[in-house]
Amino acid sequence: MRIRNVAIIAHVDHGKTTLVDAILKETGALRDSQKGQERVLDSNELERERGITILSKNTAVFHGDVKINIVDTPGHADFGGEVERIIGMVDGGLLIVDAAEGPLPQTRYVLQKALQADLKPIVVINKIDRKDARPYEVADQVLELFLELGATDEQADFPVLWAVARDGIADPVLETAQAALRGEVPRTVLPLLDTIVERVPPPRVQSEGPLQLRVTQLEHDDYVGRIVIGRIERGEAREGMPVSICRSDDPAVRQGKVSQLYTFAKLRREAVPSATAGDIVALAGVEAEIGDTVTDPDHPDPLPALTVDEPTLTVIFRINDGPFAGRDGTYVTSRQLRERLWREARTNVALKVSEADSPDAFEVRGRGELHLGILIETMRREGYEFTVSKPQPVLKEIDGVLHEPLEYATVEVPEEYAGTVIELFGERKGELVNMTPGDGGTVRLEFIVPARGLVGFRSRFLTETKGYGVMWHTFHGYGPHRGEIAGRTTGSLVAWETGTATAYAILNIQERGRLFVEPGTEVYEGMIVGENSRPQDLDVNIAKKRQTSNVRSATAEITEKLDAPAKLSLEEALAFIAVDELVEVTPKAIRMRKRVLDRTKRQHAHKL
Repeated sequence: MRIRNVAIIAHVDHGKTTLVDAILKETGALRDSQKGQERVLDSNELERERGITILSKNTAVFHGDVKINIVDTPGHADFGGEVERIIGMVDGGLLIVDAAEGPLPQTRYVLQKALQADLKPIVVINKIDRKDARPYEVADQVLELFLELGATDEQADFPVLWAVARDGIADPVLETAQAALRGEVPRTVLPLLDTIVERVPPPRVQSEGPLQLRVTQLEHDDYVGRIVIGRIERGEAREGMPVSICRSDDPAVRQGKVSQLYTFAKLRREAVPSATAGDIVALAGVEAEIGDTVTDPDHPDPLPALTVDEPTLTVIFRINDGPFAGRDGTYVTSRQLRERLWREARTNVALKVSEADSPDAFEVRGRGELHLGILIETMRREGYEFTVSKPQPVLKEIDGVLHEPLEYATVEVPEEYAGTVIELFGERKGELVNMTPGDGGTVRLEFIVPARGLVGFRSRFLTETKGYGVMWHTFHGYGPHRGEIAGRTTGSLVAWETGTATAYAILNIQERGRLFVEPGTEVYEGMIVGENSRPQDLDVNIAKKRQTSNVRSATAEITEKLDAPAKLSLEEALAFIAVDELVEVTPKAIRMRKRVLDRTKRQHAHKL
């Protein structure tokens, strides 16, 4: 059987999952019940909600007698650990670029990884039906990007297809694609499949010899347990065969047996008796980790270890020890929290988990605010309760000089906001490296900025640009530490006793600053209920009740004077808290609190 293995590479929201949908529909890979459904590959609830791909997915279609394995990769650099693993399984990459926006930072990041791995690129200029589409100009920008990233002459000689993935159109001739859009010729993505077969080389593997397979993904099945996924690099895999599990950085060799063998067909796994070198397969019954090599028992020779970029941000997870602990969550103990984090680290290779300063605290290092935010949100939905500290950058000392992670940020805003945005980035030690005029009175600004400067930056950016600003960013590398970034200049309003917030108390407190709670909200001592307009923290009696009399009731005449409370998202809460504060996360609530809840102990510590 002839095989082609390709990865789909694109910036967030440039249409890669939609293009996969179009391929699946045209090759008859969708069940009738799925045909009306969009973004079929994004099965994770958070992925559908946020419109991004977090985990990489596998699917396969047949085009004539050729099996095409398609791997959908995340477009966001925070999930770069996923990208790096996948690139090792494939020989070609479909680079999808929006016909109006052109190549963006994450496109750059993933493309760089693909070119370094010598993948054969095919460029798909998508969304050519947009009013502001500039297809030829974008194709030139893609070529410039290839050359900038050091592509070889062969890689830079890439085929281009013009597409409207939503309508199932992809063609090497722009005029034909536009005619299909007008309904003058049939709509089809078959030319794309033809190009994959012609331009992507067969897998570079050894068909003869003892089995060798590198594990690049893990899945769990309720019936067969752990399933390991990877490409057969050498030999043949058979159901029932004994195997050895080894890795290049560990001399230990473990034994196992392939209880079930699957290949990918359409959107599901299909049990097969055997599979040959080059195919992407799934094995059940083998207790292997990502990066392990599954081999013939008589020849336990491991493949080189996977290299994954280092984490850039760190947070401390702790059990929830607040007064409301255990009310909402199913998993509340340090043992359960520890097991969940270590389980995540096994499959999420860009994440590093280690013990922290106490038995109920764990340090978690990730690739960025989004990477850590998705983990926190996923665990919250699974029923976990815990607290999280303020994200801090992972610093390195290089030649005696302190270095910090930097991000490459690209911003598009109407011209009148350019000065404001440059000032915003300046406050966060950002350096403007490029400025180009766009269409319709917009301007594109490019900055290199410390990763810590972008924590919680998005909401402030959107406020200052009245919602018109668009921002993307990707990991740039390490650079000398840029010094202190001015943090929040305001203090916190802190509840001084446990109780229920009252309208009477809020009416008296709201002139002190911005409140996060409304009447009827349960609060506890040490919980942050608002932002003080002055620099210091202020303890407030937010549960104070109005004295009743026989003339008026306790709540009369108050409600219409109350300001609406500010509701902070998880990302905004992580950005808001100071170093002596925590975010408390439960399935039903996100609260902020002081690390030390007791007011007297806090005041005593402050005096020391």
